[in-house]
Amino acid sequence: MATGDAQLFEDTFTITKYDQSKYDRVARITGTSTDNQTTMSLDINIELFPCLVGENLQVVLATTLSLDGNRDNEERGWRDVRGESTLADMYDYVCHGKIYRFEDGSEGQTLRAYISFGGLLMMLDGPYAKLTPLRVDNTYLLVKK
Repeated sequence: MATGDAQLFEDTFTITKYDQSKYDRVARITGTSTDNQTTMSLDINIELFPCLVGENLQVVLATTLSLDGNRDNEERGWRDVRGESTLADMYDYVCHGKIYRFEDGSEGQTLRAYISFGGLLMMLDGPYAKLTPLRVDNTYLLVKK
């Protein structure tokens, strides 16, 4: 399996809204993809990854952090890389979570995917073609500016 096969979703989003009203260290950011087809809502730890309205974020969802695309070894934790380079080395903010729900979006032309990263939530709303690779499964979120 090549690294490209491990990547389920990749897009660049411009942050359009920033809401830190509920928690001290978490903000819910909303963004629109550069092609204006996909919207994202993401709860993000702003102490670890501060961001502002207008910034661009490259967002990737992947099945593994392994550069060769092989699934993570279940016996070793995902953080136990023993000096190996991983996909996480190329990004500033990395979370492990689960894609847990899908809904039809507006007028049946789009799909909504819901993902939880230990309580920090993400929602993607976009065309079926872009979100079709997503399945109810564990995933990694990788973000960089």
